[in-house]
Amino acid sequence: MTTSFTRSRMAVFLLMLVLALVASACSSDDDGAEDAADDAEEATDGTTDEGADTPEELGDITVGSTNFDEQELVAEMYALALEDAGYTVERRYQLGSREVVLPALTSGEIDVYPEYVGTALEFLNEGAGEATGDTEATTELLRERFAEQGVDVLEPSDAQDKNGLVVRQETADEYGLSTVSDLADVAGDLTLGGPPECPERPLCIPGYESTYGVTFGDFRSLDAGGPVTIEALSAGEIDVALLFTTDGVIAANDWVLLDDDQDLQPAENIVPVIRTDANTDAATEALNAVSAVLTTENVTEMIRQLRVDLADPAEVAETFLTDQGVLG
Repeated sequence: MTTSFTRSRMAVFLLMLVLALVASACSSDDDGAEDAADDAEEATDGTTDEGADTPEELGDITVGSTNFDEQELVAEMYALALEDAGYTVERRYQLGSREVVLPALTSGEIDVYPEYVGTALEFLNEGAGEATGDTEATTELLRERFAEQGVDVLEPSDAQDKNGLVVRQETADEYGLSTVSDLADVAGDLTLGGPPECPERPLCIPGYESTYGVTFGDFRSLDAGGPVTIEALSAGEIDVALLFTTDGVIAANDWVLLDDDQDLQPAENIVPVIRTDANTDAATEALNAVSAVLTTENVTEMIRQLRVDLADPAEVAETFLTDQGVLG
C-alpha cells in the first residue's frame, strides 16, 4: 500500500517535470523567434533599437578647390553634403589657380570642385568669347566643353561672383570714377593689382583693354582677390584692385566697386563640376542640394564673416547648411 502510493506520487512528479520542461522550451523558442524578427526588421529598415539611421557607404571621393576663401567655403559645403549622403571625403583645398586645379580634376587627383560658369567656359575655349550674361546658355556650352574631358557640370546656383575693379573712395572722388568706362582716360596714371594670371586671362587685363580701351600704367602681381590684394589697396600701394564682387570687405571699407557698364564679365554662377567616372545619383543629389540654397546675398554675407569676422570656413559652411536644412 505504501509502495503503491509512493510510486503514484513519483509518477505525478515526473509528469509535472516534463510539462515544465516543454513549457520552458516553447517560451525560449518564442523569445528567439521574436529576437530574429526584430533583427530582420532592423536589417530591412536600416535602424537600430535606438532609431539611429545607418547611412549607406558610398565609397571615397575627393573635393578640391582653387586658392581663395570663397572656393574653400563652397568646397567645404560640397564635402559636408557628400559626407551626409554616405561618402568618405578627402579634402584638398587651396590647391592653386585654375591652371592647377582643372588638370587635377581631369587626371583624377580630385573628383569635384566649385566652378564659375563664364570664366570656366572661357578658360576651356581659350577666350573664344562664348560666355554671355545668359546663365542657362553659358552653362549648356560649358557642359559641352567639359563633357569632352569626362567632367559633368551639375546645376548652377543663383549665386554669382564676378571679377570687379575696386578703388578706394578717395580715388573715386579724385578721378570721378563710378564705372569701368570712367577709367579709360586716367588708367595710365594708375596701378592695377590682381592675380598673377590676370595679364593672360581674357576677362582680366586683355578684356579691359579690348572692351573698354583701359590700359593701366602698371600691374602688380598679387593674389586672387585675397588678403595680399586687399592689404595693398588699403595701404595705397595699388590704385585699383581686381576683387570678387561677393567680397564683404568692399562694403566694410566703403570702397567703390566700379560698374561693369559694358558687360565684359559674363554670368558667373557657382556650379559643381565632377568627374563623370566619380559621379552617381547620390553625389548629384547632394551637390545640387547645395546649389539650390546659395544666393549672391548669402554668399556675400558668409565671405564677410570670413574676411571681416575672421570666422572659420568649415564652421560657417556647416552652420549655413544646417540652417538651410541640407544637412541632417
